[in-house]
Amino acid sequence: MKSRLNRTLRCKSTRELHDAPTFNAASGLTWIFDLDNTLHNASHAFFPAINANMNAYMARLLGINDQLADADTVNAARLAYWKKYGATLLGLVRHHQVNQAEFLREAHQFDDFSSMLRFESGLKRLFSRLPGRKILLTNAPRHYSRQVLRQLGLHRYFFRHISIESMRVHGHLRPKPARCLYRKILAQQKLTAQRCVLIEDTRDNLRTAKQTGIKTVWVTQYLKDNSMRTRGSFIDVKVRSIKQLPENLSRLSR
Repeated sequence: MKSRLNRTLRCKSTRELHDAPTFNAASGLTWIFDLDNTLHNASHAFFPAINANMNAYMARLLGINDQLADADTVNAARLAYWKKYGATLLGLVRHHQVNQAEFLREAHQFDDFSSMLRFESGLKRLFSRLPGRKILLTNAPRHYSRQVLRQLGLHRYFFRHISIESMRVHGHLRPKPARCLYRKILAQQKLTAQRCVLIEDTRDNLRTAKQTGIKTVWVTQYLKDNSMRTRGSFIDVKVRSIKQLPENLSRLSR
């Protein structure tokens, strides 16, 4: 009788151990997600359309009198501003006094939004099971990033949505990869850098985040240039897909 009781108690104790919620170090993490080419394949259709819209806008802006600027001039300026400032918009504002809202609106006009969107299946399941808080941090405008999140079905999982309109530090536009932007977000949200993870496709954004103490995950599946797939010392984890995040929880939770 006593032996049966002990076995029953041991079995009950084992069931309670398995059924009871256990502490997961990853639940204390804050995940900071990029949007384009991280949560969805922006290179498929959105980036080509955005680049075409930007080029058309800049051709008018950089033209002389009623003559549009040629394609080489426009492409060179767009790429130069993107490389120098992390966002073409910042170069246009600084050097051409462009209206930010007008440029973002014209650059993000699409004929058929839904047909342009490409993404992996199972993202909602991933986000529902990934422990910790989630922030969206994107150099894209709010109206576009909101629409992408809603069509992905992920909008309910983010407790903060930080788009380029909100990336001002001391009154100046400071989009990624500005270190001062990361520092401001950490301070505003009362976050500890070592308990934050930035998930990105862009190496420069990861590099400066790492310099502020944030952990970094590099997503490579939507990169077209294989020469850019070399991992740097500022990258803590390299994954092909964000669906590989759960298998790297222990490394990122240390």
